[in-house]
Amino acid sequence: MTQTSDTPQAPRTLKIALPVLLGLGFLGGWEALVMAFDIKPFVLPAPSAIGSALIENWSNLWAAAWVTLRITALAFLLALIGGVGLAVLFTQSRVLELALFPYAVVLQVTPVVAIAPLILIWVGLDRVETALLILAWIVAFFPILSNTTLGLKSTDPNLRELFALYGASRWQVLTRLQLPNALPYILAGMKISGGLALIGAVVAEFVAGSGAATGLAWRIVEAGNRLQIPKMFAALLLLSMLGVAIFFLLSWLEHYLLRRWHESAIDQNAR
Repeated sequence: MTQTSDTPQAPRTLKIALPVLLGLGFLGGWEALVMAFDIKPFVLPAPSAIGSALIENWSNLWAAAWVTLRITALAFLLALIGGVGLAVLFTQSRVLELALFPYAVVLQVTPVVAIAPLILIWVGLDRVETALLILAWIVAFFPILSNTTLGLKSTDPNLRELFALYGASRWQVLTRLQLPNALPYILAGMKISGGLALIGAVVAEFVAGSGAATGLAWRIVEAGNRLQIPKMFAALLLLSMLGVAIFFLLSWLEHYLLRRWHESAIDQNAR
């Protein structure tokens, strides 16, 4: 009995220990390399210098991180509402899908850097944060739309016929069959969209520039222009931590919602 209860814990412990050990080894090698070759901080700062810069500039960097995180969260929420809503309309009306889906593709493949100056001009330089929100939404919107559309269309035809046999309305088919069936697809799209929303916000901040934006991207540019490379790396570290936190939060949500019935989550529990 003891062996069977301990067996599933070993892989989970290994999954945590291996990345941590690899990360510590990488940081130790980085620190040793900088010390051995006497690399200047403005070329490549040591991890200890980056940690010190993060502590010294914590209030400034955290305020900037909060701006970036707020824009990312709002863009992601709007992308989720708009993507799922439009996907539902696409599955209810073939004509609407044929008319609008190509424009959604065009919006996705258009580089944000190319249209960012136009968005800034149209919205107004006095409303930069709104422009950043629009640009981040554009980047985050399509993965949810495409994944949700695919999930809604992947409903088993036999189940559709069964619902029709019992006289279910279109609303009942949508809410009790299609949307539950599409949930894994929606959650997969959300995991992609969350990271893209952060990337879109950062790219938009870079394009805004000139101190108009107060997020982490501008702090990175500002530190680079002043050759404060440890501070720049600290801002990069904080930005990466935000991305990792978003990914793990959405991964936890996916696992929580699918753990009792979907194969992917059940398989993870079995490992």
